[in-house]
Amino acid sequence: MEEVLTLPFLLIWIISGILPGSAQSCGRPPAAENRIVGGVDATPGEWPWQVDIQSSNGHICGGSIIAQDWVLSAAHCFPNPSDLGSLTIYVGRHQLNGWNAHESSHRVRQIVIADGYTEPHSGRDVALVQLSTPVTWSDYVHPVCLPASGTLFPSGMPCYVTGWGNIRNDVPLSGVGTLQEVEVPILSQSSCQEMYSLNPKEQIDILYDMICAGYQEGGKDSCQGDSGGPLVCQMVNGTWVQAGVVSFGLGCAHENQPGVYSRMTSYSSFIRSTLPEVQLYGRGNHIWGGSLLVLLGCLTTLLTILYR
Repeated sequence: MEEVLTLPFLLIWIISGILPGSAQSCGRPPAAENRIVGGVDATPGEWPWQVDIQSSNGHICGGSIIAQDWVLSAAHCFPNPSDLGSLTIYVGRHQLNGWNAHESSHRVRQIVIADGYTEPHSGRDVALVQLSTPVTWSDYVHPVCLPASGTLFPSGMPCYVTGWGNIRNDVPLSGVGTLQEVEVPILSQSSCQEMYSLNPKEQIDILYDMICAGYQEGGKDSCQGDSGGPLVCQMVNGTWVQAGVVSFGLGCAHENQPGVYSRMTSYSSFIRSTLPEVQLYGRGNHIWGGSLLVLLGCLTTLLTILYR
C-alpha cells in the first residue's frame, strides 16, 4: 500500500516541476512596489529585466532579459555582430555610474540579427543576444514577458520605456546615472504616420513591424543611448509584456516625432525559431492551460483507479 500511495504524489511533484514559471515566471517584478527625456528615477528592482549593454567605450544600448541566457535588443546596436569580444552585458544594474549591489556581468556568446535588417528606418531592427553564462534569478534580475502574435496594444494604452540614455539631445544622464523611466501612450499606426508626414525634411514610413509611443506635443520620449531597451505595457492581469524595442526617432521628444519601436508581435516566429522553449504571453499561455487540464484530467483518472 505504501508504494501505491507514493505514485500519485510523485505525479503531482512531476507536474508541479514542469509548470512554466515554476523556475521563473515572466513579467512580474518581485521587488517592485504595486532619463529618458521627461522621465524620473526608477525604483531599484522596478524593471528587473533591464540590462546595460557596454562596449570597450562604455554604454551603448539597453536590452531586456527574456530567458536565463538570452537578451532582446535592437539590431542597430550591433553594427558588427561578429565582434563579440568588446561587449559586456550587465544585469541587475540600477546606476550606470554608481555601485550596484545586485548586478552581475556577462560576456556574449552570439548575436542573432533578424533577417532582412539593413538600418532602423527600414524595419527589422531586432537582435537576440545569447550570454556566455546564465543569469541568476533574484528580486532584481527577472525576465519580461514577450507577446504572442495576436496580443493587442491598443492606441492610448499607457506603457513605460526605460533606459540610461540622454535626457535631451546630446545631453547625457549625469551623476550616478540612475535608471530612468517614462510613461508614454501607444499611438495608432495611422496617427503616427500622419505626425511624421508633417516633417517636410525627411520622409519616414511607419512599417507593419513598427509601433509608436509618445505624445504629439513631445516632451517625453526615449533618446540616444536608450536604443534596444524595452517598451513594456501592463496587461489586465498585472503582467508586464514587452510591446516594443527602442529603435529610432527624429531627435528626442520633439513635437510630431514620437518614438518608434520594433513591434514585438511581428517577431514571435523569429524569437520562437531561436528560442523554441520561450513561452509567449497570450496564445502560448492558453495552449499551456489546455495541456495542464489534460494532465490534471489524467491524474484524476489515475487516482480514481487506484482508490476504487
